[in-house]
This record gives sequence, structure tokens and C-alpha cells, in this order.
Amino acid sequence: MNFFAQYIILVPVIAWIISVVLKWFYGLHMKNFSLSQTLGSGGMPSVHSALVTSITTALGIKYGIFSDIFAIALVFSMIIIYDAINVRFEAGLHAKALNQLRCNKEQARDYNFNESIGHLPEEAFAGSVIGIIVAIILMNI
Repeated sequence: MNFFAQYIILVPVIAWIISVVLKWFYGLHMKNFSLSQTLGSGGMPSVHSALVTSITTALGIKYGIFSDIFAIALVFSMIIIYDAINVRFEAGLHAKALNQLRCNKEQARDYNFNESIGHLPEEAFAGSVIGIIVAIILMNI
């Protein structure tokens, strides 16, 4: 049996590492690099999407796409990706509006709400592709 099929938890760990490194390179390329942004929520690619799609894909390969465990993983992956694109993205827009209101009313900006907590659809898609590719490669070596 494949090493990664026996230790399936390593698949999302490796997908997480690869997506964080790619996020760091993307930040360097776009000239907006910061360590907190690389390790934080939001940005390209979505580390959350890479993480959940890698474990879902690995479980689908190991147990089959008609297994109960794959169905559970798929539903949770869909919820997490939906949350990243919609709920957390909207929360980031609200944070941006609140920060602008505070800036207009007070000159002292001692605290700002985090505006980058969600993902654009293309960021979630890129993370999902990374997760799927990593799982396919690891589960087949």
C-alpha cells in the first residue's frame, strides 16, 4: 500500500505547505509580501481550499467516490470553500467599510479590522486545483 494512503493526514499537510509557499511567491511577485499576509487568511491561492480538497481527493482515491467518508469530506469541503468565498469575503468588505468610517471620524487609527479574511472565487479555485493535484500525485507514488 502507498505510504500516503497509510498516513493520509500527510496529504493535507503537504498541500498546506505547498500552498503557503506558493502564496509567499505570489506575494513577492505582486510586490505586496508580508509574513502575516502569507500565513493569514485570504489571498492567492486559498490555503483553506487546498487543504480541504487535498484530503477530500485523497479519501476519494483511497475509499472510492461512492464511500460515506468521501461524501462527508466533500460536503465539509464545499461548506468551507463556500464560507471562504461568500461569508468571510463579505466580512472583509464590512471590515473595510468600518475602517473607512473610523478613519473619517478619528484621525488616530490605533486598531484596524482585518480586511483580508475571505477569498475571491479565483483564489479558492487555484487553491482547490493545488489540493487536487497534490493529492493525486501523493496517492499515486
